[in-house]
Amino acid sequence: MDLSHIAVQLMAAIVCGWIANMLIPGQIPGKFLGFVLTGLVGVWLGETVYRLLKAQHGLNVPFLSWGYGGVAVVPSIIGCAIIIYIVTTFVRWGHYHR
Repeated sequence: MDLSHIAVQLMAAIVCGWIANMLIPGQIPGKFLGFVLTGLVGVWLGETVYRLLKAQHGLNVPFLSWGYGGVAVVPSIIGCAIIIYIVTTFVRWGHYHR
């Protein structure tokens, strides 16, 4: 993993996090830093689950393998949406129990 791959992954995290935030609107704590961290975790989650499904179950859907710079875009957006949903759910849950 070189510096260019990390830069592409960071940009993909920002874009995928932004798209996922449009799909699942919510208040992410930490403003831009929280947004970037959520995007990075979502990209990691999406790529990891996609690789596991592809290796173990032979998942071979063409649009899931679309990518840029080695980052699968569609699984990354799905991973970011899942992470944003989890984060906003816990934030709302914390506000209800105060």
